[in-house]
Amino acid sequence: MQYRPAMAFYSCPQCNMSVNTTCGACDAPLEDRTIVRDDGSTVKVSECPDGHGKIKSPMCCGSDMACAV
Repeated sequence: MQYRPAMAFYSCPQCNMSVNTTCGACDAPLEDRTIVRDDGSTVKVSECPDGHGKIKSPMCCGSDMACAV
């Protein structure tokens, strides 16, 4: 059995909506990351640890959801 870190668990501090995220290609738990753009701004993403890509982190109530691992 292969060890996997805890799944990223996203929750909205305003309404308490929550989601778990896994990769559709390999079922690995997505990891919370931050991308720094050329202009210095940041974008929160969820990334597959096995290299299958990344997506914009979930949003709820008009804001990025907070991530706890």
